[in-house]
Amino acid sequence: MSIIAEAVDGVYGRSAAGLRASLEHPLEGCWKPLARSETDVAGRISEWADLSLDRGLYRIVFDSDQYFVGLGVVAAYPEISVTFRMQDEDDVCKVQVLLAPHSYSTYFGTAG
Repeated sequence: MSIIAEAVDGVYGRSAAGLRASLEHPLEGCWKPLARSETDVAGRISEWADLSLDRGLYRIVFDSDQYFVGLGVVAAYPEISVTFRMQDEDDVCKVQVLLAPHSYSTYFGTAG
């Protein structure tokens, strides 16, 4: 299993390039970072697709505060945490977040 993360800026209607994110997995009751990255010009973190992940719980924490401060905007949500379950060993999963300073929505599914 592997994952692709994608972010879309709901204010400007474009890819959210330069958004920092951390992929985490629970270990002994705590979330442990597996990988950190930043979205590319297309708003994607594609290098996580090369990871080999086991079934189970994961989360991606997007640093929305850093992103919006860079645009001169104060965000109500300083980070957006998306927790999800990886189930099928053959899947490449996609986590997408649509972010705005005072709201966000998420999508989880298979890439393809």
